Amino acid sequence: MAVTPGHTGDAVVAGKTRSFPTRVVPPVELPASASYLAEAAAMQLGWRGVVLPEVTMLGRRVCVVARLRTDVHAERIACGIGPVADRTTVATWTWPEFAATAPAPAADIVGVLSVARHWRTGMAATVPFARYGEAAMVLPASAVLTKDYVDGCLPRARSYGLAIVSADTDASVSLDLAGQRGERALLPQDPVSRWINEMVYEQLLASYDLPVG
Repeated sequence: MAVTPGHTGDAVVAGKTRSFPTRVVPPVELPASASYLAEAAAMQLGWRGVVLPEVTMLGRRVCVVARLRTDVHAERIACGIGPVADRTTVATWTWPEFAATAPAPAADIVGVLSVARHWRTGMAATVPFARYGEAAMVLPASAVLTKDYVDGCLPRARSYGLAIVSADTDASVSLDLAGQRGERALLPQDPVSRWINEMVYEQLLASYDLPVG
């Protein structure tokens, strides 16, 4: 058996190349549950509201921090209009002919955050929501101490206005990058943001154990 020079880990056997197993790098682990880290991150960011359980929206796993608009909720209950999950129906609320009669958004979304092991995963999850408001990533402290993070993550996070919170091995959190909401124009209300609001409204009612209409 001959080892080809300059290709450590590759061996030529009977004219074929065989790769030896490379050293396995253990995956980065989160120091606590996503719900715990989301709660801690929301406090660090100064986001005041209910930290809702992690949920999949727009194909991304995120935690939303929101407040219920109690006056709007009372009005919608009186009219028998609870949360509406059907995206097609919600999309019609932004049409000019229906805008005047559509129910008002019943949730104030304070911010959306993603708890992730790597910044690329966290960024992919939060960027779609950053178009509408505050968004942040929660990452293990070890993930923010790399050249890849400094060179690849920070410039992109600043361009999207994302905040970054790091979590130490003891699950204590600190702000690594403040969000830059004031420097970016946000998209106006559209069918996507209205549907997101309905999903959050439904989660809020479940968290408060309130009637849905």
